[in-house]
Amino acid sequence: MYTKQEIVEEAKKLGKMMAETEQVEFFKKAEAKIHENKDVREGMASLKSLQKQSVNFQNYGKERAYQMTEDKIKKIQDELDEMPIVEQFKDSQRQMNELLQLVSHAISRTVTEEVITSTGGDLLMGETGAAMRNRPNQDPEEL
Repeated sequence: MYTKQEIVEEAKKLGKMMAETEQVEFFKKAEAKIHENKDVREGMASLKSLQKQSVNFQNYGKERAYQMTEDKIKKIQDELDEMPIVEQFKDSQRQMNELLQLVSHAISRTVTEEVITSTGGDLLMGETGAAMRNRPNQDPEEL
């Protein structure tokens, strides 16, 4: 039996391992390039300012100004998205998220399988032993 603290410690070790993967290295490099790029920094600053304006225009019911601001936001976002450096950054984010999802899914699947097998359940049916024992009698042809 493991304690919650022991599991958290192991999770921290896993986190450190994950931080030393190709995906995370690629993300760190892409992020550094993004912050070094003047065009990206200026575009992001413009976006932030326009987004604040957009919220204010919307809150005050200034529909025309709101729509014009939203159009400007879309234009800047499109310009940023077309930049190879931004594409690389987004790709690195996707790869990192895929790794996190893969690990999360593996943990979840393993816990579920362990619960099922430790209770004498059926992995193929996805039922624990308790669920199988408490199931109403069924005709074997229905299974």
